[in-house]
Amino acid sequence: MRIIVVGGGITGVSAALGLQRAGVGVTLIDRARPGDPAQASFGNGGILARSAVAPNSMPGLWRRIPALLLSPEAPLFLRWRHLPRFLPWGLSFLRAGMTTARARRIAEALSALTSDSVADHRALAAGTAAERFIAEGDYVHIYRRPEDHAGAEVALKAALGFSATPLDEATLRARDPALGPDYRFGAAYAGHGWITDPGAYVAALFEAFRALGGTFLDASVARVEEGRVLLSDGRELAGDRIVVAAGAWSAGLVRALGHRVPLETERGYHVMLHGANHMPPGPYMVSDAQFVITPMAGGLRAAGIVEFGGLDAPPSKAPFALIRRRLKQVYPGLRWERATEWMGHRPSLPDSLPMVGPAPRAPGVVFAFGSQHLGLTIGPRLGRIVTDLVLGRKPNVALRPFAVDRFD
Repeated sequence: MRIIVVGGGITGVSAALGLQRAGVGVTLIDRARPGDPAQASFGNGGILARSAVAPNSMPGLWRRIPALLLSPEAPLFLRWRHLPRFLPWGLSFLRAGMTTARARRIAEALSALTSDSVADHRALAAGTAAERFIAEGDYVHIYRRPEDHAGAEVALKAALGFSATPLDEATLRARDPALGPDYRFGAAYAGHGWITDPGAYVAALFEAFRALGGTFLDASVARVEEGRVLLSDGRELAGDRIVVAAGAWSAGLVRALGHRVPLETERGYHVMLHGANHMPPGPYMVSDAQFVITPMAGGLRAAGIVEFGGLDAPPSKAPFALIRRRLKQVYPGLRWERATEWMGHRPSLPDSLPMVGPAPRAPGVVFAFGSQHLGLTIGPRLGRIVTDLVLGRKPNVALRPFAVDRFD
């Protein structure tokens, strides 16, 4: 059996490594080497966010859109030239979150992918150099006021078993004395983890794949069809099964298969502070600003923000500036030796669910993309599902919510 995996991010590498461990020969294709800064897996916040099950579109969000778009302090940006292309997706996104019942169904589906994320990563990294990059602990959401830890999203998480331990101001400051006065309450979600160097982690998994005999092809893919992959340089590769895990670029690759794939890129940003004079005891979600602060091997990473602007536009300056301003509110006394900046592309579908499974119009092609903000969290689980499908085994996750043809 000849297997081709298109995409060298966490999902593609997880699938390739799982199949290679099962004794199946795999060719992994990407124009960027796994772990490279060009991969979205390189620049994420590093959180294994098992409790992040609420859909991105929740009931009532539509009322907040004008304020989010017009305020320079809001964590949402839109490049107005992209508006005509974005609008159909945006309307579908809002419709997906119109009812509480729909939000609950989406959250239940996501929970099936996220709940065991730390164990999934441990199993994937077992016996490889990637093991050393997995840390475990509480994931703390910080708030300006205790009453801010409320609302539909918190209730939805609790209903699915993700309840938090409250941290009053005294407890929060005893845990982290450097926190600024603006943040006076915390909610600690237990059983989480984080990756201390996402780029190095994916690179180590990739090296384990190669050590088992896996093949990597540094190439750009133009199109995927049943039984073959066409490269941009005119070459053609044949495969018995083809896995498409190319993140935000996936929709363009599978267009010839005839399924409707309304995939949008949510451009995410991070600022990495090297030589910071303070590191938090664990990762934070800064709830009002919607970005995470994660202690990593290379320094302190502040990552998040959503910008809609397509795949080709260069990074914007405003999201970086916002992250820096909000970071100083969290840690007023923070200093560092140097800072680096990064922007990448989260692949998002309107209903906040990935597309996972064989394409009905091309059963030899397996989709595994669209993980939005949860790419790192659920990458190993999607890789295991793909491995089961390719080997003819029934996955232990119901795939109907993630059906490839659900938008047709």
